[in-house]
Amino acid sequence: MNLLETISNKTLLADGAMGTMLHARGVGFDKSFDELNLTNPAAVAEIHRAYIEAGAELIITNTFSANRFKLTKHGLQDDLVEINRAGVELAKRVVAASFKDVLIAGDVGPLGVRIAPYGRVKLEEAREAFAEQIKALADAGADLIIIETFSDLYEVGEAIKASKEVCNLPVIASVTFTRDDRTLLGDDPAKVATRIADAGADVIGVNCSGGPSQLLRILKQMKQAVPNGKFWVKPNAGWPEQVSGRIMYPADAEYFGEYALLFREAGANIVGGCCGTTPQHISAMKKTLESAVRESIQEISILPEDEITSEPAQQPTQLAQKLSNQKFSICVEMDPPRGLSTHKLLAGASLLHDSGADVINVADTPMARMRMSAWAVCDLVQRQIGVETTLHFPTRGRNLLRVQGDLLAAHALGIRNIFVVMGDPTSIGDYPEAADNYDLVPSGLIKLIKQGFNMGVDHSGTSIGQPTNFFVGAALNLCPQDMETEVKNLHRKIKAGVDFFLTQPIYRKDDGPKLIEAYESKHGKLNQPILAGILPLVSAKHANFLHNEVPGVFIPDETLKRIESAGDGAAKAGVELAVDLIQGIKSWASGIYMMPQFHRYDLVSEIIVNVKE
Repeated sequence: MNLLETISNKTLLADGAMGTMLHARGVGFDKSFDELNLTNPAAVAEIHRAYIEAGAELIITNTFSANRFKLTKHGLQDDLVEINRAGVELAKRVVAASFKDVLIAGDVGPLGVRIAPYGRVKLEEAREAFAEQIKALADAGADLIIIETFSDLYEVGEAIKASKEVCNLPVIASVTFTRDDRTLLGDDPAKVATRIADAGADVIGVNCSGGPSQLLRILKQMKQAVPNGKFWVKPNAGWPEQVSGRIMYPADAEYFGEYALLFREAGANIVGGCCGTTPQHISAMKKTLESAVRESIQEISILPEDEITSEPAQQPTQLAQKLSNQKFSICVEMDPPRGLSTHKLLAGASLLHDSGADVINVADTPMARMRMSAWAVCDLVQRQIGVETTLHFPTRGRNLLRVQGDLLAAHALGIRNIFVVMGDPTSIGDYPEAADNYDLVPSGLIKLIKQGFNMGVDHSGTSIGQPTNFFVGAALNLCPQDMETEVKNLHRKIKAGVDFFLTQPIYRKDDGPKLIEAYESKHGKLNQPILAGILPLVSAKHANFLHNEVPGVFIPDETLKRIESAGDGAAKAGVELAVDLIQGIKSWASGIYMMPQFHRYDLVSEIIVNVKE
């Protein structure tokens, strides 16, 4: 079977993940998967066999990391040729035993080092490393070369050149994208497709990245940029999630099967699966591709053809999706540490996440006290705990330059939920002499984000390269002393484009309806979701302080009496009161915004568990 002739007449089905399957068999991520071609060939062969039985017409060798740079990390650099040759020979034996016409692609992944102009490895050195591996694969009898999961166009260019220099095999060059439909270096799908085609690849590819929905969107943009190109698509089984210490992928086999048809209709010549996919996913794709009648498939979050532009569409945040689907959402606020240690904070975040919290909100210098940057904490929590965050973003103390630079920084770190607040005055904090100037009020910052950055321009109208996709929240006081003023402020934020509201702590279930009624009587339907502030009481002293000294907080007499009478059991009573309150506000609140006091994450965890039951 000739690759280019075959894909001119049909959509070819490739295999799914190799690493996912090996890991499921107990191989740790710290091990060399490629070495298994020599030390445990039966395990690799079994996976190849399973994919062929599932319907794969193209299988990929277990050589993704078999280059000199990555093998050196495992002390295997001297075995490079043998590992690559064994990878091809293993696949050939499995194909021969299947009695099926299956193509074998020699797999070549990134070198794992930065190359010029972004790193110290020269382009010539990179090309030599690729040539070394590709020659071994070609000499062993691979039918084609697949260069996959690249994010640097300079690097993929050198890999293509190396392949053309050492063999005459067809070349597939495939790139991976971030959630923003850009590579890690900021290149959009149109540029990627054009550069890969110009470099001489026979097939333009997109793999890994997110799930089928994102890759369908990227494929359409690539196809628009190179209309006559041939295309390869291998999505992950959705964005990976960490569940109880395990990496899980949400997209099931049936969902993949449906998207196989959409890929084909969008112009894909080869389809398959990447991380998280299994023979079950490939089998489902085979079944639908062979079906004579296309079932009705609803495309979710996919741009219509006439709306596809050079700018990438943005994925909504998990919080945005959950609120949009009217699912009760749980956010929990955490304060950054006052020093360098993050152990307690991350342990607390892990406990909250395991209990069922959807989002961790990170305060920025609460009470104007010096603490670690909230961006850093958001980044640590998202990377190490695997839970989405909301960055508190005060306008106080930031001029217009700082505001915009900080927004770019947050977006670069993968932070997408922004909670806009005025911020506490420095006069009450650790450094009362610190400058307290600002150029924007909260409604102005909301407008800057929603009508500027999310449209791809800064405050001056200058392009920032691509639109951001911030999901923007603002503060709401459900117990205002001046209802008319609060309604005016609320309306101003809504006109600016706010997406959701977080409230100050409430202790009465009817606080929300009163303000909502006041707003709607004057301005019409309030459509933005409200997450009600829940601050569990831990003692009578704590309750009296909040009631008497914190503006916007009103605690009913019966609640105060309950806490006072509980004595040493006040914290337990506070949990019970919070659970009862949450159950009573679900008719109007879209979720809750919990504020642990005195780092009592255990109490908040208990509340979440009770609410989730």
